[in-house]
Amino acid sequence: MPYSRDNPSARYRELIRMYQDMHVHGERFMGVAPQHTFDGRSLRKELVRIKRLIEQTGALTILDYGSGKAGEYEPRQVAVTGEGEWDSVIDYWGVDEVTCYDPGYAPYSKLPSGSFDGVICTDVLEHCPEEDIGWIVPEIFSYADRFVYLAVACYPASKRLPNGENAHCTVQPVEWWQDVIQRAAAARPGVIWEAWLEAKRGSDAETIGLRGGALQPAG
Repeated sequence: MPYSRDNPSARYRELIRMYQDMHVHGERFMGVAPQHTFDGRSLRKELVRIKRLIEQTGALTILDYGSGKAGEYEPRQVAVTGEGEWDSVIDYWGVDEVTCYDPGYAPYSKLPSGSFDGVICTDVLEHCPEEDIGWIVPEIFSYADRFVYLAVACYPASKRLPNGENAHCTVQPVEWWQDVIQRAAAARPGVIWEAWLEAKRGSDAETIGLRGGALQPAG
């Protein structure tokens, strides 16, 4: 039987328990304190691209799927080079509401209901078991009425899980992710989508943007 939301793999359930542990106790191998472990800071570098999609689609409601502690949504000043300053990320984006979901963090662990104008998922999919990606990515698309934004790392993480394994449990090349995303997007033809995949070759990093399946240089 294929894995699904109602029937996730044993590995998925194991990883959720480990991420729950890390949110409470931190990352032990690097000595990262709990409050700084999966705090949502990876969202920062995606803010401008996400705003572009929000403006393009007129989105007012956002779901952050895999938000971690969602620290970037706290009411604090946001400065964007060449654009100005805002009182918060929500003000910068000009949206009415951001809903956070993360099964590893108790305050946001309840599965969302309904749909949202836009769904963002950054620094999340590489933390999910490969055998469950086939239902997780379509689930992300199923919540979106207007757009989906994905950011995925295609290389091992610096963090480790409590059992010593690398925190990026699904490390695949850009082409693999492209196929997964395109198949999920095909079921939601009215949804605009954008994905940014970061790969490393030695000490060099390369970010590839996918829009509608077409590979484009980062911008």
